[in-house]
Amino acid sequence: MGGSRVPERPPAATGWVPTRALGRAVLLAGLLLVAGVVLGRIDLVVLAAPFALGTAYALRRRPTALPQVWVDTDDGHLVEGGEMAGTVVVGNPDVVDYEVAVVRARVSPWLRVERAGLAGGAATAQRSAADRPFVTSVPVAAAVDLELSGTALRWGRHPIGPAGARVATAGGLLVSRAVLAEPVRLPVYPKTEPFEAVEAMPRAAGLVGAHHSRRPGEGGELAGVRIFAPGDRLRRIDWRVSLRARQLHVAATLSDRDAEVVVLLDVLAEAGRSGGVDGAASVLDTTVRAAAAIAEHYLHRGDRVSLLEYGPAARRLRPATGRRQYLTVLEWLLDVRVAASGPDEPYDQVFGPQLLAADALVVVLTPLLDERSAQMLARLARSGRFVVAVDTLPADLGPPKDRGWSEVAYRLWRLDRDTMVAQLREHGVPVVGWAGAGSLDQVLRDVARLATAPRVGAR
Repeated sequence: MGGSRVPERPPAATGWVPTRALGRAVLLAGLLLVAGVVLGRIDLVVLAAPFALGTAYALRRRPTALPQVWVDTDDGHLVEGGEMAGTVVVGNPDVVDYEVAVVRARVSPWLRVERAGLAGGAATAQRSAADRPFVTSVPVAAAVDLELSGTALRWGRHPIGPAGARVATAGGLLVSRAVLAEPVRLPVYPKTEPFEAVEAMPRAAGLVGAHHSRRPGEGGELAGVRIFAPGDRLRRIDWRVSLRARQLHVAATLSDRDAEVVVLLDVLAEAGRSGGVDGAASVLDTTVRAAAAIAEHYLHRGDRVSLLEYGPAARRLRPATGRRQYLTVLEWLLDVRVAASGPDEPYDQVFGPQLLAADALVVVLTPLLDERSAQMLARLARSGRFVVAVDTLPADLGPPKDRGWSEVAYRLWRLDRDTMVAQLREHGVPVVGWAGAGSLDQVLRDVARLATAPRVGAR
C-alpha cells in the first residue's frame, strides 16, 4: 500500500448511501425495543441495546467527501513489445478511514497485464489481472496504488481506464457511490527493424549533405582525374599524374548533397488481421512500421523527411531533420487510421507542388487495394517526380474461408492486382514488397541510374 499524502480539498457533495447492514441493524433494534415496551419485557430492551449503541457508535463520525481516483502512466519511451506500467490511485481526502475500498480498472486488449497488485502487497499474475476487483483499505489523507505491469502488444494510443472505486466506512454501514476516473491513453510506438538503404538518391536538393550526387563538386567521392583549370584548389593536385603527364592534373570529386524524402501512407483500405508485435501483421501494421524505419534511416543521415496521408483526413507532417523530427514522426504515426471514404473525394488536392518538391524522393506505402491508389501513383510518375511504391499487402493473405466461389473470386482478384502492378511498372513506378532491411536497395539504385541517364533525343 502506498503512503503518499493526498492534497486537502473541500468536502464534496454527499454521495453516501446506507448499506443493507445499517438497515438490518436499525430494523432489528427497533423491533426489539417496540416488542420490549409492548410486552413489558426488559430482556428484549437489553437485547436491543447493543445493536442501537453499536450503530450509533459507528455513525459518530460520518464521511463528508467522496474518494478520489486517478490513473497514472509511465512517461518513458514505450515501444511495442516492451514492458508497460500503469497505476490506479485511490485517495482519501476525508476525515475518516475508508475501511474497505474496491478498485477496478479496464485496460486495452493490446496491453497484456501480467501482474497487478497493490503497492507493497501481493500481486496477481494472470492474463486478465486488471479485470478483477481489488480490495484494500485507505487511511485518512493517504492514497493506495494499484500497480499494473505487463507487455505492450501493438503500437497506438491504448487506454488504461476508465477506473472506478467504491468505498465503505462506519463499520460497513455507509458506502459511497462509484467514483470513476477518465482513461489515460498510453502511447506505444511502433517497433522498427534495422533498415539500411543505399546512398544513391535520384536527385539532391541541397548543396551539402551525406549523399554522393552525380554532379562535380567539393565532396569525398572520387570522380576521376582531369587537367588543372583556373579556380581549382592546390590541395587537389595529383602530383603523381602531373609528373607522369608533365602537366598539372587535379583529382575531381562528386559533391555531397542532402535530399528530401516524402513518405506517403495509403490509408484507403485495411487487410489482414493484426496479431501484435509477435504475430501476423496487417496492412496498417506494415505501413506504420515501415514508415518509422524509413524515416529513422534518412533522418539519421541528415536528410529532410516529411509524411503525408492519402485518405480522407489528408494529414501532413512538414519536412524537417534531426532527432526532434524523428520523435515527431513517431507521435504522428500513432494517429494513423483507416477511415471510410466516398469514391469521389478529392484526395489529390493535397499533392500540390507546394507540398511535394520536384527533387524529393516519394516513397509510397500502399497495399494497392484501391484503384485510386494506382491512379495516384501514375499521376505522380507523370509529373516527373521520383516515386517508389512499397507493397504492404501481407504475403500470406489467403482467400476467405467461405464455401462456393470465394476461392475463384480470390484468384481473379489476384490476377487483376498483378496486372495493375505490371501497368504501374510500365509507367515507370517500381513496386517492391516490404521485407525490412535492404528492401529498397536495388530500387533506389535503378531510380538513381534512370535519373542521371541521358534522355532520348536530347542534344
